[in-house]
Amino acid sequence: MKYISTRGQAPELSFDDVLLAGLARDGGLYVPKSWPTWSADDLADLRGQSYQEIAVNVMTPFLGECIGEDEFRGLVDQAYARFDDPDVAPLTKLTADHWLLELFHGPTLSFKDYALQLVGLLFDTVLKQRGEKVTIVGATSGDTGSAAIEACRDRDAIEIFILHPEGKVSEVQRRQMTTVMSANVHNIAIDGTFDDCQNLVKAMFNDTSFRDRINLSAVNSINWARIMAQIAYYFWAWSRLDADSAAPTFAVPTGNFGNVFAAYGAHQMGLPVTKLAVGSNSNDILTRFFASGSMKSSTVNPTISPSMDIQISSNFERLLFDLYGRDGNHVRETMDRFRDTGEFSVETAELQSALNLFSGMRLDDAGTKAVIGKLYQDTGKLVDPHSAIGVAAGQAVTDGPVISVATAHPAKFPNAVEEAAGVRPALPDHLSDLLDREERYDTLANDLSTAQAYVLQKTGDRAAS
Repeated sequence: MKYISTRGQAPELSFDDVLLAGLARDGGLYVPKSWPTWSADDLADLRGQSYQEIAVNVMTPFLGECIGEDEFRGLVDQAYARFDDPDVAPLTKLTADHWLLELFHGPTLSFKDYALQLVGLLFDTVLKQRGEKVTIVGATSGDTGSAAIEACRDRDAIEIFILHPEGKVSEVQRRQMTTVMSANVHNIAIDGTFDDCQNLVKAMFNDTSFRDRINLSAVNSINWARIMAQIAYYFWAWSRLDADSAAPTFAVPTGNFGNVFAAYGAHQMGLPVTKLAVGSNSNDILTRFFASGSMKSSTVNPTISPSMDIQISSNFERLLFDLYGRDGNHVRETMDRFRDTGEFSVETAELQSALNLFSGMRLDDAGTKAVIGKLYQDTGKLVDPHSAIGVAAGQAVTDGPVISVATAHPAKFPNAVEEAAGVRPALPDHLSDLLDREERYDTLANDLSTAQAYVLQKTGDRAAS
């Protein structure tokens, strides 16, 4: 298994190199050179398997010869041992043809745990093989940061820096990051938006001398290993439906396009999928693209679903690569134009190709609250604002089975949920004292040189201690 960059100028890499590289050196994102494929018989064999068994079967082809299957099975078992449901990702029924895939049973209560608990172990394994250390720098709109910190804390071979937009994540999300006192964990509040944080991270990767000096790596969904691990839960959800069910539609709330791109990857591998319904909040750049074929960024609007307050969906570049017939030069030119002008458009045939599988919808805060309240009234089930948008996207589908993806525990957004449903969700026992814990983080300007100097200082201080 080899991986290629969406911009066509970086060398092909094996899985272990892609894991540590994160972003390709030409600024692109790594994707498999070819997708492993599953036959109908292969898929049928998944029915009745545990989440862990399916995860091993789905992900092993992506590893090449980097990690043996028995060793990888041990990593997968370890990654999901701390999840609080025996099914790991339970599928619960909302109506006769509508299910909710609950991806919030990990240690930090978000879907990011399903990838990052494993990715942290993969980093450890590969770094020990090589005798190396890395510096991870990531941006978060709320959930990636806490999941990455939980996966990487106290690891001798990893120094981790997480940038979040100051005042633009929920208090629970912030505290899940800033109350971790491990010496290798560094939290930075950036005076700006998530897109600003993400741009700082990308700029650090594109500064090759800085990148090489600190052995920079990534845990954002720009890292292929994140996408690989997320593909597994779409196979799992499909396997839990009745064998005679039609191909499902997956309804996915997304801002950075990574979660729904994982569903696309599952489809490319042969998983039966009727449609991928993309749910957006008021920052509806993806919905507008699927309606018009134009990607045009605008001002980020704060919402009650802050993890989707994004106007630059990084993982969309991976889909664009396929829409352009895997022409890296075309992708590079398009992304350069988007960087310079804030917009680009695709041809009618390329848009139609996307619409053969994808659809888009948006929901503002009032609509999101209405979904939360109505779902609780009808089913007794509380969902967070992001998951509510996924439910709404699923409810808009008129044919066949629908699986809406629930991406976070409602207690991560207690104020919005209480306002909508009249019930305040409680944090699980292991986080019940979160709001009383000491915080530690630094606030920096939205400035690349300032952020780089901070990283160099902290890594130097740790190396000297």
